[in-house]
Amino acid sequence: MSRFLTIFVLFALSGCGTEPMRKVQSFFQPSKGQATLSTGLKQYEDGQYAESLRSLQSAIQQGLGDGDRITAHKHVAFIHCISNRQRQCRDEFRKALTVDPKMELAPAEKDHPGWGPVFESAKAGR
Repeated sequence: MSRFLTIFVLFALSGCGTEPMRKVQSFFQPSKGQATLSTGLKQYEDGQYAESLRSLQSAIQQGLGDGDRITAHKHVAFIHCISNRQRQCRDEFRKALTVDPKMELAPAEKDHPGWGPVFESAKAGR
């Protein structure tokens, strides 16, 4: 059914100019930033932290929506914290908190000894 609906929408919009078509296409295709973010998160999960750091920073530069930008900054912070770069870790948490001041870490993340206290410090503005 969804395939039919997609074809119908594309057909209906075909006479409306290029802007509606571009919006429909962007809905079905992730942006370059989102694809790079996905790569960076996979690298992070695989323990490839240097590669992940490069991918996540590139995704941020390419442009991401607020939720994805928070995720990218948070994981960049995690990488800095586990690499004993506390200042950079705190800076990345602050960037994420700039996007959403009410941002919280998941319970397992919050309890992590490497970055939990740094996040709380960044959140408190210290």
